[in-house]
Amino acid sequence: MSRYLRILRRPAALVPFSAAVFARLPISMVPLGMVLLVQQVRGTYTIAGLVTAAFALATSLSAPALGRALDTFGQPRVLLPAALISSGMIAALAVATVRGATDPVLVALSAGSGLSFPVITPAMRGAWRVVLGADGDLAAAYAMDAVAVEAIFVGGPLLLSGLLVVAPPVVPLLVTAVLLCLGTVAYALTPAARGWSASPALRGDGRANTAPLRSRGVLSVLAVSAAMAVGFGHLDVSIAATARTVLHSRSGVGLLFAAIAGGSVTGGLWYGARSWRRPERRRLPVALGGFTLGLSVLAVLLFLVVDALPRDARLAVLLPVLFVTGVSIAPALIIQQALVDALAPAHRLGEAQAWLNTGLTGGAAAGIALGGVLVDVAGPGLSFTGAAMAVAVAVVVSLAVQRRWATARLGFAPAGGAPGGPCPAGPRVPQPGPRGPDGRSHEDGPEEVPRAG
Repeated sequence: MSRYLRILRRPAALVPFSAAVFARLPISMVPLGMVLLVQQVRGTYTIAGLVTAAFALATSLSAPALGRALDTFGQPRVLLPAALISSGMIAALAVATVRGATDPVLVALSAGSGLSFPVITPAMRGAWRVVLGADGDLAAAYAMDAVAVEAIFVGGPLLLSGLLVVAPPVVPLLVTAVLLCLGTVAYALTPAARGWSASPALRGDGRANTAPLRSRGVLSVLAVSAAMAVGFGHLDVSIAATARTVLHSRSGVGLLFAAIAGGSVTGGLWYGARSWRRPERRRLPVALGGFTLGLSVLAVLLFLVVDALPRDARLAVLLPVLFVTGVSIAPALIIQQALVDALAPAHRLGEAQAWLNTGLTGGAAAGIALGGVLVDVAGPGLSFTGAAMAVAVAVVVSLAVQRRWATARLGFAPAGGAPGGPCPAGPRVPQPGPRGPDGRSHEDGPEEVPRAG
């Protein structure tokens, strides 16, 4: 924990990090707040689902464009108007819902708020590079930020639920809009956000001019993350179905989600606090393998064990397994973010990270749909099996592209440190800086790449 405390003792790090946490609480609060408010007013989950789906789809579609805008125009010029527009449309949606606006109006407002939703996580990664530069604590800062996002997905719904107890359903969504606006504005005005700038693109034929999606290394990371996210979607449906059909308790769903989220937070903090010798690209299959194993154990428990237990004992069996399963989640996500940083062109890191978020969102949406079908066919045990199979695909892909990840970075300068220009394709010149996707420091000298033939 000393590494995290050392980072947070710096005001230049604590202020933007704290503001970014508040600004990202709406990530988990907006969808739930929309569902609860629209369902309460309209009395149907169908319309509530359409409104929420419009927000999720719009967010996924706009994130890469906003990420590229960060790289082009700087953070304040993008985040400030995005926060004002998105929070204003969320508030307008809340008011329009209670005043009886038509369904198309609600869907349009929801989509508008998603299209302009600020991309704080890619921005915060840039801010860490400004504050810490090539500091050895940069990896720990990334881990701490990933853990904060995990905590947000637990704390956001809890805050919203608490507001529902003491206020009408329209209030939580209005509070969410205020948090989004104030948190983003506070972050965008920090020196870290204002001081960040993307590396300038090289002219001529250098690979630095390549868009993130034209990098095979980045595409392979996106493929891994999408497969893992399909498993996330299955997992969400499986947990909800387990609470309903196995535990026969609505309150049990919160405990199940808290267990796996707690495991993920613990794993992320542990991962970021360590100094690793093995290359990051080789750690990813291990983390994904641990996640696959945990999901497989859960599937076996639900198929063969849990139904034979008394109801009071079922929760006690599932909670520790869910916790252990979650330990691998945050490390896998942290590694994927680091690989994207190292493999993408240095002048388009914000766009590349936004594509990663889009892949995770899209994969999770597909997983939720497929998981629902599997639950209807044979219950949560089959859905957990589907989750394990999806993450197993991610393991296979991550193993198959190891050589590509080891060599793809030769065309770019390391992205993990302070912003700097990309290096042209060709032999890599050792230079001080953070670690690349294989986990080696540039101070250790160039890595030899096996020649064909």
